[in-house]
Amino acid sequence: MTVLIAGCGDLGTEAGLRFAAAGHRVIGWRRSPEKLPAQLEGAAVDLTGPLPAIPADTEIVVIATAAAERTEAAYRSAYVDALANLLDAMEHDGVRPRRVLFVSSTAVYGENDGGEVDEVTPARPSTPTGRILREAEELLHARLPSAVVLRLGGIYGPGRTRLIDRVRQGTAVIPDPPRLTNRIHRDDAAAAVVHLTTAVETPEQIYLGVDSEPAELGEVLRFLASEMGVAEPPVGAAAAALPGTNNPSGGNSAPGGTNARGGDKRCSNRRLISTGFRFRFPSFREGYPAVLAGEGVRHP
Repeated sequence: MTVLIAGCGDLGTEAGLRFAAAGHRVIGWRRSPEKLPAQLEGAAVDLTGPLPAIPADTEIVVIATAAAERTEAAYRSAYVDALANLLDAMEHDGVRPRRVLFVSSTAVYGENDGGEVDEVTPARPSTPTGRILREAEELLHARLPSAVVLRLGGIYGPGRTRLIDRVRQGTAVIPDPPRLTNRIHRDDAAAAVVHLTTAVETPEQIYLGVDSEPAELGEVLRFLASEMGVAEPPVGAAAAALPGTNNPSGGNSAPGGTNARGGDKRCSNRRLISTGFRFRFPSFREGYPAVLAGEGVRHP
């Protein structure tokens, strides 16, 4: 079985290694395929341009694109245009994968009142980039109703240490008023991609990819300070406290997660857990110590 990962950055690479370990042929499309590990077949591809032929035996397609910067133009290119181009290529090549999964973001929820959201909560983005992500989701389901959308919270893990760095450098600020965050370790995000494409017979259209403990950012910052044995960050205005986050698909920009642009909400992972998925890092309390201990591999 062939697995195609379109947008094979950090998250796509980690998922690809897991597919490969299970015995699958994995093709990774990205602009710099020389950075991919030997277990993955890399191809130099601009997803908005002409695409290589998709192997006829491709049964799984994972779309894990990333915007190069946080602008509407970059988001539209990376998510809407690239997705439409890939769907056109699949149709042109006559490839009908058994499972297609698109990596999206919890930024499609505009809630800002601290309430809980899940997959049946209407997605009403409050930012232009969130609206573009929602547009991509709608495009995908209009053309492939059986496709799966995985809305990830803010990813942390190897190489994704912005909060750790700020606490260590003394530049972190505990937000006042408090603000909720929803996150997931990179390894759990990759495992969820593999699980939903290989282990769930009839998946739902949408899943939230977040760990089991939405937490106030201040609680996370205090935890990190304690783990590192450094001074607890001061309390300050929320705008100064929120540094921006990592892209759910592994790029440079940040569709959602721990900053003010991601809203203030509690994302539920009950639907994902109901499929039999189990987290290696069910909360930041397990995940961040592993990052601090140097566990895991940072993918370029």
